[in-house]
Amino acid sequence: MDDSLRRELQLLGLHALAENWEGILKEAIRRRPSYHRFLQRIVHEEYHRKTEKTRLARLKRAKIPQLFVMDTFPFHQQPRLKKQLVLELYDSLSYMKDPRDLLFIGPTGCGKTGLATAFLVHAVNQGFRGLFIDFSDLLERLYGARGDYSEAKIMRKYCAYDVMVIDEIGYIAAHKEQAGLFFDLMRRRHQHTTSILTTQLGFDEWGSFLHNEHLTAALLDRITVNCAVFNMKDCISIRPKSILYATGKPAAAEANDSPS
Repeated sequence: MDDSLRRELQLLGLHALAENWEGILKEAIRRRPSYHRFLQRIVHEEYHRKTEKTRLARLKRAKIPQLFVMDTFPFHQQPRLKKQLVLELYDSLSYMKDPRDLLFIGPTGCGKTGLATAFLVHAVNQGFRGLFIDFSDLLERLYGARGDYSEAKIMRKYCAYDVMVIDEIGYIAAHKEQAGLFFDLMRRRHQHTTSILTTQLGFDEWGSFLHNEHLTAALLDRITVNCAVFNMKDCISIRPKSILYATGKPAAAEANDSPS
């Protein structure tokens, strides 16, 4: 291929054809496909390349700290979790088609963030725009936007996401203005988009970090209109641990020192 043809292909956005020109021609000579099949293959490869590039760009913009996927979740370590119900909701993508909030409640290390991330990644892979954000970061950004008068802009930005994971709700307490901003965001997203929330706190404890009885009631009333709750409070921690003790004698030495 000469340089002018390569430039033309790249200008047209036909990057897969530009990169694989010689291989495609050699295979066409060897297999002798019909013109229809030959052109069809070129179109399919270009389509696959562009859709894959777009998918990866959406994942990058979602700012997901760790790309957990459902296939790697250790359901065998969490027998109390109803695997069939989780997979039915996941595979059907019904939480996106009919916007439904997902709420994962459980202790640290039980896998709630991993599951929430898997639902987010699945939606992004299917073409939806998503974002992962910690609750503390969200409060800080919302409050900062009020300070520099960009509140309306950031609200529009967060409401535009088809799906948002808000991780570890209640990990820090929100002061009055932050609680109000969080409620306003959830109110605007309500029944229009999907919010995936993780928390260690049950519904009866949400007032402890929002510090407003009426706001808490109004928020929970909206969330529970159409939601799926994954109660993982009885699930165990599955986070791997590697502990190096810097003090104390080895167990064998302690056994030798003990009186007979």
